[in-house]
Amino acid sequence: MSRLLQNPDAEEACKYLTEVLPIKNPLLLRELNLSLHELEDTRVNQISALLLRKCGLTEESCSALATVLRSNSSLKELDLSNNNLQDSGVKKLQNGLENTNCTLQKLRLNNNSITEKGCVALTSAFNSNPPNLTELDLSGNKLGNSGIQTICPLLKSTECKLEKLKLNNCELTEKSCSVLATVLSSKTILKEMNLNNSRLLDSGAKEICEGLKNLVCELKILKLSNCDLNEESCSALTSVLSSDFSSLRDLYLSNNNLHDSGVKLLSDGLKENCKLEKLRLNNCELTEKSCSVLATVLSSKTILKEMNLNNSCLLDSGVKEICEGLKNPVCELKILKLSNCDLNEESCSALTSVLSSDFGSLRDLDLSNNNLQDSGVKLLSDGLKENCPFFWFASISQNVSFNGFRLFRTFLE
Repeated sequence: MSRLLQNPDAEEACKYLTEVLPIKNPLLLRELNLSLHELEDTRVNQISALLLRKCGLTEESCSALATVLRSNSSLKELDLSNNNLQDSGVKKLQNGLENTNCTLQKLRLNNNSITEKGCVALTSAFNSNPPNLTELDLSGNKLGNSGIQTICPLLKSTECKLEKLKLNNCELTEKSCSVLATVLSSKTILKEMNLNNSRLLDSGAKEICEGLKNLVCELKILKLSNCDLNEESCSALTSVLSSDFSSLRDLYLSNNNLHDSGVKLLSDGLKENCKLEKLRLNNCELTEKSCSVLATVLSSKTILKEMNLNNSCLLDSGVKEICEGLKNPVCELKILKLSNCDLNEESCSALTSVLSSDFGSLRDLDLSNNNLQDSGVKLLSDGLKENCPFFWFASISQNVSFNGFRLFRTFLE
């Protein structure tokens, strides 16, 4: 029991157990005796989620878990993340996953020291019992390119119901991208794919884009943060974003070396008719030169709702240009993140004109880790008094004195 409850759901579980049983601290239990409690078989079999994150489990636990999978058709979610199951543990789980009684929909095996051999076991299991899985998390395992090649035929199957696939931090390179492109080009219903922290390079991103442009591709969320991408990737992504058939809604490109030249290329795909709603460009070596381009995007008829530019050297001059785009009546941006962008009081003056505008759609503004000073906060608060949106939120922690916080708090009250 001490293992079972060592996860983020421990508090809720403890509260429940102390209500129904005469025990003070369930976390100290070594044995849970439910004798004489009328649970009935249906109560036991109604468990739909088993969350065992970071419980110190090894392959020895997997035989028992396989029995659960074979016997409980109500179990829809199994979270075994951050344990040490290894390939041998996944092989034992295979015995449960391949049983027709198993109707699991969400399986999380991230950070379990799994390699290509574990992928072979999973593929074999799901070939025997066509999966109901809608979410599969294999992130943080050493799958490598060979592991991805092993599971891709499963993903291309017409019986595959997978919508969310996490493969970040799996030691992938550009060699995996051609295989993943064939998955995107097949008639899958995959909606989200996370490839963060993979060495895909521009050549790999180009291949993925070929898959994204296929008419049958339904992918809405693509995460490519920290994938060693440069300007060339932006050119390929632009061809996707400007396509009438693209279904992409969220694009994560943070921590890549896109530079201003890459953003300029990307902007051509972000203008009118683009369906993108979220764009993350934080930590991409951007400067104030990108801001005029981004202002043009905001002034066009896009449906962009969120933009993250954190950790970019935009300066006050850059923010002023962005504000011109924000004031355009067609701009629909609701969330803007400008943390650590070398901003001073002048930026606050420009942002105030946006916040007090009748057309402003901003609801969430992050200005943390800038040098706004109390004078900048006063300018912001004055703008907010003019026309404050109901859900507006601001983060302004850096270089603001107690008086500055008091001024802002007075406004919020």
